[in-house]
Amino acid sequence: MKNITLEREARAWLKRHTGADEVINIVPAIEEYQAVKTYHLYTAYEAQPEFLGSILFDADNNWIYNGNDLNVSEQEQMAAFIINYQERL
Repeated sequence: MKNITLEREARAWLKRHTGADEVINIVPAIEEYQAVKTYHLYTAYEAQPEFLGSILFDADNNWIYNGNDLNVSEQEQMAAFIINYQERL
């Protein structure tokens, strides 16, 4: 099983099912409860970013989306980005 390595804020391209594609700001939550990692999702490049929900991961990298703004395909894109994130050297 792959360890999640996203520890700092990152941006990901989101291919929207309907509407314009956009860049999403992924922000790791400061608090971690036991083996749960939480990432908050916001629109990027806006003066007042819109909160799009959160993705929570357990120790086995199972995830759940907590929000109403992303459809299943969009949720899967964000979860895959977080799971597969590699820090650039």
